[in-house]
Amino acid sequence: MQGVNEIRETFLSFFEKNGHMRRASAPLVPQNDPTLLFVNAGMVPFKNIFTGAEKPFAPRAVTAQKCVRAGGKHNDLDNVGYTARHHTFFEMLGNFSFGDYFKDEAIRLAWELITRDYALDPARLLVTVYAEDDEAAAIWKKVSGFPESKIIRIPTSDNFWSMGDTGPCGPCSEIFFDHGDKVAGGPPGSADQDGDRFIEIWNLVFMQYEQHEGGRRTSLPKPSIDTGMGLERAAAVLQGQHNNYDIDLFRTLIEAGEAVYGQKAQGDKTASFRVIADHLRTSAFLVADGVLPSNEGRGYVLRRIMRRAMRHGHMLGAREPLMHRLVPALVAEMGRAYPELGRAQVAIEAAIEQEEARFQRTLGNGLALLDRAVGDLKPGAALPGDVAFNLSDTYGFPLDLTQDILRGRGLEVDVAGFEAALEAQREKSRAAGFSSGDQATDEIWFDVRGRLGATKFTGYSGIAGEGRLVAIAAAGALAETLVAGPAELVFDTTPFYAESGGQAGDHGEIIFEGGARFIVRDVQKRAGDLHVHIGELVSGTARLGAKAQLKVNGVRRRQVMANHSATHLMHAALRKVLGPHVTQKGSLVEADRFRFDFSHGAPLTPAEIEAIEDEVNAQIRANIETGIRVTSPEKAIEAGALALFGEKYGDEVRVLSMGEPSGDGRPYSVELCGGTHVERSGDIAVFAILSESGVSAGVRRIEAATGAEALAWLKGRAQIAADVAESLKVPLKDLPRRVAALTEERRALERELAEAKRKLALGGAGGAPAGPEVINGVNLMARVAEGVGGKDLRALVDEAKAKIGSGVVVFVGTEGGKAGVAVGVTPDLTARFSAVELVKAAAAAVGGQGGGGRPDMAQAGGPDADKAGEALEAVRAVLKG
Repeated sequence: MQGVNEIRETFLSFFEKNGHMRRASAPLVPQNDPTLLFVNAGMVPFKNIFTGAEKPFAPRAVTAQKCVRAGGKHNDLDNVGYTARHHTFFEMLGNFSFGDYFKDEAIRLAWELITRDYALDPARLLVTVYAEDDEAAAIWKKVSGFPESKIIRIPTSDNFWSMGDTGPCGPCSEIFFDHGDKVAGGPPGSADQDGDRFIEIWNLVFMQYEQHEGGRRTSLPKPSIDTGMGLERAAAVLQGQHNNYDIDLFRTLIEAGEAVYGQKAQGDKTASFRVIADHLRTSAFLVADGVLPSNEGRGYVLRRIMRRAMRHGHMLGAREPLMHRLVPALVAEMGRAYPELGRAQVAIEAAIEQEEARFQRTLGNGLALLDRAVGDLKPGAALPGDVAFNLSDTYGFPLDLTQDILRGRGLEVDVAGFEAALEAQREKSRAAGFSSGDQATDEIWFDVRGRLGATKFTGYSGIAGEGRLVAIAAAGALAETLVAGPAELVFDTTPFYAESGGQAGDHGEIIFEGGARFIVRDVQKRAGDLHVHIGELVSGTARLGAKAQLKVNGVRRRQVMANHSATHLMHAALRKVLGPHVTQKGSLVEADRFRFDFSHGAPLTPAEIEAIEDEVNAQIRANIETGIRVTSPEKAIEAGALALFGEKYGDEVRVLSMGEPSGDGRPYSVELCGGTHVERSGDIAVFAILSESGVSAGVRRIEAATGAEALAWLKGRAQIAADVAESLKVPLKDLPRRVAALTEERRALERELAEAKRKLALGGAGGAPAGPEVINGVNLMARVAEGVGGKDLRALVDEAKAKIGSGVVVFVGTEGGKAGVAVGVTPDLTARFSAVELVKAAAAAVGGQGGGGRPDMAQAGGPDADKAGEALEAVRAVLKG
């Protein structure tokens, strides 16, 4: 039997032998299309090549591309686990021709691979073509020997592909496998084509035309090929299975799940194991590509996927985090084809475990709320949309998870009501929209890159150099002449570093022949490897082709280099002090300071922060020479270099080594990095952590500084301590002891003050009678307690209830302009009066709503402390009846 890994390799090797460049899968986060949440098809990484915005790297290519469809237009989430072929994560095998070969060779290669290398019986195959594509039909007849009956012409858009309303488009040809008459369904194009007998396994797209606005269509000068074969679906066919979840990959993951959850994947539990196996893959690959669960964007989709799997784990009896234990089985199955899984394994396990622990804490409350809401529904009614939104907003139940739960009960959700509640919340917190301003678009820069090639960067060896002006963009368009004002410039060669890898772009100035002067305020990468100098011409003019002296601000560059090098040392220190689960999640390196985001589930303790500072400063004092070598990403990672998850690397990478070698001879820090760095660790001078905080679930942020900025910050802290010592008239060394003593004195005074306020409240302050008043034969102790917060009222009520023996007690505490209300009813009177009802009446008087508790004790609050007396009167009114 051909396993999934063998099927994938057979495909890649076949096309590689037929002149295709094998390309590694692009990350799931699109690098060239901000409109997409995730890469959802094999051709997405090559979109700019097909549109002509980018020149092809080779005439033909082959890939196994990671894909996710779990949001937006392509959302298969609801079906996963319940159908034979739906997945959120899948692999798309594809071969591509960028204006090289066309239909004849594409069809020949497909037929040869399927019938020879995969050894599928031609009798079990049939193909479809677009109804008007006589050329493709004739080629299929010649290559396969099929009769007309097995070359089915489809007149609909099912067999005509387009990238959008305009742009490249063309007819398709699909290859189908016949599972035999034991399975219901008819061939494509028939009335019962939706059955499962005939399964599409490969789609060949013949990119032949350009679609223009208004419906006009013209032939492309260089027709291209884009194909897609779903690996999971192909594996099912090649392994003699009808259901994708029965292939070897999923069987292994499901068996691992059975061991972890202590259940068998059979009966009504089968769908849960399939959901967990599918969502495990999606979760792991997204985390490996730098996505973490959050409440917005890609992180929100990941959270939905994780929590759907975790809810199915709960259905299997899980009451503690278990899903993360399946990660090793996934890495063992797919880690060889996708080494990023192995590199990120610790981070993946930590992210899944943290999310499941968080979800377990809210799951019980959310399910209880859902059960109550469902119990109140009339037969045939849908769950109200606002209830579904509350489950999402408060308990982390995405809409599709609620729908998934209710599906098993034969119920639906009022989706329109949910969307209305969601939109209402969005209106309250609507963020300002994005504006591109006057900057040139990516389309312009791809055109420049295609015509002129990449910028040659010389900034590793110096901060000054000569370059020729090859592109000018002003007011969002290309220009021939550079005139006074803002502009974006590209030179054939530059020493200016363009922002990437978290390192900010260089600043400086450019002096043209003739004296024109351009101030550079930022440098950005466009179209992959163009260095675009952003700034303003302050004197003179210049034209395309002009030569210029490019001078980087050396002081600022050295500050940035020191900070960037410190991030590498700090990353290694974090992993040493906190553990190997720590991985970089983002950084921003400026001249004055830097911030560094990393995976970790808890705030750092003062001792941990001190240990990290000590580690980094020890490496700085060692003053070891920085090592840099250029190699392939694969060789660098094999040698132990740390690669950042989600980072896209080229064919060659720079490997940065810093710090003293450890016992195994490896330097303290070894990472892939294309930034600029100090020559020796001692050039950093000194390192200090300025702050540590949380960014999102499982991600922390450190802000730090080096050199003069760090020294100034440390001196500032020392001066503050000296000033405090002077004001307290104690030596600096005694300051901690004196502050501790003062803190304890303050706590003692606060306790004494609280006790005085309590006695004052119980004793009838402000003219209130010392004892209880009597209303309708009921003892009532009603007091306003000034300066007493809501958290202290309960103790007052308990003491007063014990004091009066039988009756009602109400205290209104006033603090900071707000009022807190607490009501107590002795046990003998709870049948007549409920503390909950009494506290609601009192809360309404001070502007509050509701209140909660038990019949014998309840609390509430309100924003208007000035009406505390009216709150007491409201309780008196209820007692009077």
